[in-house]
Amino acid sequence: MERSKLNLAVGMFVILGVLALGYLSIRLGRVSLFGGGGYLVTADFPSIGGLKEGSGVEIAGVQIGRVEGIGLADYQARVTLRISQNVKLQEDSIASIKTKGLIGEKYIRISPGGSDRIIPPNGKLREVEAPVDFEELLSKYIFGKV
Repeated sequence: MERSKLNLAVGMFVILGVLALGYLSIRLGRVSLFGGGGYLVTADFPSIGGLKEGSGVEIAGVQIGRVEGIGLADYQARVTLRISQNVKLQEDSIASIKTKGLIGEKYIRISPGGSDRIIPPNGKLREVEAPVDFEELLSKYIFGKV
């Protein structure tokens, strides 16, 4: 009888450990299980320069969303963004791809516009700014074409 109580206690401990690891994996991996909240907006960039799905979307340094998907449309990179429900983007907002630090991860920075018109869900950011290509800039500097 004493042996079965010990086995039950160890089994419960193992189950709790597996549940805790699963929870931490989801939280640290920033994975959304049920599609997440917010609405989708797309933006077409001439180049994404290393941007990846799951990258952050920020306004004034505050994260307001994530990159949901990246695809190709009319020979441009179409980036789908999931924006938090409580953030409304103006029609003339500008999306630009930036780098955290010199060689850090890429993210999208949105500069709010001044328009009264709001981008609806499944709308499109019309104004975009391509990322700076450091390799091209460096090669121009080295070979004296700056």
